[in-house]
Amino acid sequence: MTDLRRVGTNPDFWYPVAVSRRLRPGRVLGTAFAGERIALYRGRSGAVHALEDRCAHRQVPLSMGVVEGETLLCCYHAWAYRGDGRISRIPYLSKGDGRPPRGVRAYPVREAYGLVFVFPGDPDKAAVTALPELPAFGTPKYKTMTFSRTVHCHYSFMHENLLDMNHQFLHRGVVGKLRPELLEHRTGARSVEARYLFTHAGGKRNRSAGLLAAEGIGGSHSRDVMTIRTAYPYQTLDLVPENAERPAFRLWAAYVPEDAEQRTCHAYGLLMIEKPGIPGALHLAWPFIRRFTERVFAEDRMAVEAEQRAWEEQGEDRNHEVFPLILDVRNVLRSNGVPLGPGDAPDSPASHEGRASASGCHAAEPATPVSEMPPVELPDG
Repeated sequence: MTDLRRVGTNPDFWYPVAVSRRLRPGRVLGTAFAGERIALYRGRSGAVHALEDRCAHRQVPLSMGVVEGETLLCCYHAWAYRGDGRISRIPYLSKGDGRPPRGVRAYPVREAYGLVFVFPGDPDKAAVTALPELPAFGTPKYKTMTFSRTVHCHYSFMHENLLDMNHQFLHRGVVGKLRPELLEHRTGARSVEARYLFTHAGGKRNRSAGLLAAEGIGGSHSRDVMTIRTAYPYQTLDLVPENAERPAFRLWAAYVPEDAEQRTCHAYGLLMIEKPGIPGALHLAWPFIRRFTERVFAEDRMAVEAEQRAWEEQGEDRNHEVFPLILDVRNVLRSNGVPLGPGDAPDSPASHEGRASASGCHAAEPATPVSEMPPVELPDG
């Protein structure tokens, strides 16, 4: 059986690569998906564009460039790129000079839920592939906390960590003694869902645990139902306190590989917390909840990064998993992923060129020499 840690994330989905508020108008951000460096920029109209992060001239990263209207200028020789990757202007090119290169790859890009999503796979599939659905986001009943953190591990460790709630001993210092009981779990071709019953069995707990879950998880006599779902490639978690009508909080998460070997991922999370009946109460509790969640995440990160180090030291996956739920999610991740064998790394020039050709991603047309080119005026948007 293929080692799951050598299986890459399937690129034919929408992946978050930045927090929207960090990409102000006129600004450029460098990001990456599985070794493919991507330059994001927001033009004068407010629209976001995503280009391959290299100038076709000297390969200088376009993320070092300057935004001018709706175009991105390379910082080196001011070659100008439209949002579709085509070269719109080369300042010093004369009529008799050689024809310039065709441009760079442009990625389908969308903004939703306060995040910037790109579609790194077959661009023809972008229009028919839906963004994840987050019905609680932006509703009056919930307030959202956004997380964006780099974790030095293969994305599969993150899926396993959240699904396997038997690791609560790791968090004993902040939630006390929690006893999780797996009520049921279901597995499909692209998903695994588990329902746990949590009961508090004593021990000291952080007060913010109760603030987060409306005196739910970790409460003195609480019995909370937690539903966790990996629906490839995303993950969700809902916690419903006993006798509650709706979740006290809902979490959506995506783990985006950054390097070609996919041993580092960027975790994006949206934690949607139910607003209590007292106006302003959640606002006052917000910094305490943030501190609590950051501490829990830090403990999880410590564990999954230790797993990754063990994998690298051993050169293979030698762990002995006995929990059927985790065996199921491994099969889902393995069957929906893509191989990362020699020569198949996402940043391989040959594989990149072949994938672009096979996917119908064509390079931009040659630019018109500047002496024959009318002034470029791109419409807003």
